[in-house]
Amino acid sequence: MPGVDVRPYDIPSGDDGTWSADPYARALRTGRGPLFLRRSDGWLLPLELERWCAAADAADLEVLRRCEGAVLDVGCGPGRLVAALGARGRRVLGIDVSEAAVERTVALGGQALRRSVFESLPGEGRWGTALLIDGNVGIGGDPRALLDRTAQLLRPGGLLMAETVTDPELDERVQVHVTDARGAAGDPFPWARLGTPALLRHAARSGWVSVDQWTAGGRCFVALRRRTTKTTAEPPKSTAVTSSQRARKPSGDRPVARA
Repeated sequence: MPGVDVRPYDIPSGDDGTWSADPYARALRTGRGPLFLRRSDGWLLPLELERWCAAADAADLEVLRRCEGAVLDVGCGPGRLVAALGARGRRVLGIDVSEAAVERTVALGGQALRRSVFESLPGEGRWGTALLIDGNVGIGGDPRALLDRTAQLLRPGGLLMAETVTDPELDERVQVHVTDARGAAGDPFPWARLGTPALLRHAARSGWVSVDQWTAGGRCFVALRRRTTKTTAEPPKSTAVTSSQRARKPSGDRPVARA
């Protein structure tokens, strides 16, 4: 899309102690799990690391088919969506807080930048589509702040495609950390998990309208569009966002579920 520069970027070094830390980085570099999000009460959410590290599947391709203009993949992980879009000639940039995720995306031939979505980004206000797939609607643990920030990144009328959890009643904000089967763990950080109804409630309050909902491969997706008549919200000032996604050093960083 004219006006959006997706040339290679310098990848700053550093570590913010969340997704960039072992065991997440170690698992990304090997492409193998198991890997989990763990709550303070011991609850575990298995992360689909092998799927993230594989080629885009049919459900992914249905999402990508709907993309408009230049695409920003927020929390691109190991880069399967960036690579698939690039192979189709689409202008696309992945951002992720994990150095290992950026390295893997670049190794696939994609463009990626180590950066939090809440930091300054190329092409702000000019992206045609933003992706929050593989649970990345949970980034920062504050859905409203994330939706407001995404609105700032998109052009007027831009499209946001998000993946939600299969439980329609879920609307959860939790502290989690990444852990593996050996018990190695990163630092705790805020995360959110939303079913489609919860996401739509938050989206409506942030000036978005739902344009489509669908399921594919046992996964749930929502397409939202910015209301062109609504003034863009002020930059979010969420404590949760600051602690988990804003870099502590002059660097950036990512997720999962991939987020």
